[in-house]
Amino acid sequence: MFKNRIVFGVLFAALAVILSGCGEYEKLLKSRDFQKKYEMGVEYYEKGEYAKAGTLFDQVANIFRGTTKAGTVKYYQAKSYYGQRDYMMAGYYFNELSSTYASSVYLEESDFMTGYCFYKQSPRAELDQATTYKTITAMQMFMVKYPTSDRITECREIITEMSDKLVEKSFISARLYYDLGYYKSAILALRNSLIDYPETNYREELMFLILKSSYLLADGSIPSKQRERFQATIDEYYSFIGEFPDGSHSREAKRMYESSNKFLENSNKQS
Repeated sequence: MFKNRIVFGVLFAALAVILSGCGEYEKLLKSRDFQKKYEMGVEYYEKGEYAKAGTLFDQVANIFRGTTKAGTVKYYQAKSYYGQRDYMMAGYYFNELSSTYASSVYLEESDFMTGYCFYKQSPRAELDQATTYKTITAMQMFMVKYPTSDRITECREIITEMSDKLVEKSFISARLYYDLGYYKSAILALRNSLIDYPETNYREELMFLILKSSYLLADGSIPSKQRERFQATIDEYYSFIGEFPDGSHSREAKRMYESSNKFLENSNKQS
């Protein structure tokens, strides 16, 4: 019984502290003491209470505009949203700081974080890659602007990672036509992927899919177009086997070559 009273007392005290804290925060939100809001915003930020900090900095941002604290308020506003993992808003405020406060001590960090927030929003390769392109551009601009920065290595790593994602996206998009059975469109898309990214790790797979799409297109064509398309398949076979003679697809590639060659030989006998 005594132990239960102790537990109840501790819980009651903790609840009182929480309610008191909430009450103080609510009063602060309604207050006109903007200096106090700024100071408590910094305090909440340093304690990791980013949502509370962000709300307070939102309230005072316009009040301090044009003052010596304006850049600092904008910085904490951006960092508070970043702490909440709201990378879109964080990036917006970092960019606003960079654009508005060119002499800020936070300028270099803000320029980097603008790009880094794009990086954090970059989706998996199957989805639209607009933010991936923005990440690369922002990081390249940062490297030009701050060539001696300690963040240069990280910028290069991010650019490489984002470039690899674009290569993967190109491969996935090109392969989609093949998977859907649109072999003529697949050949065009697969070729374009190779042109855009000639050093891609998917090169063997892309070239094999061009060969296979060419073969399947020929095999399903009307008789008047088969001869020309099987000849194109043989040409693709030579291109593929010339680069990957011992590749994982070499046996299937040879089978398609022999089948195409056999069709042409029979066609020549009949003509």
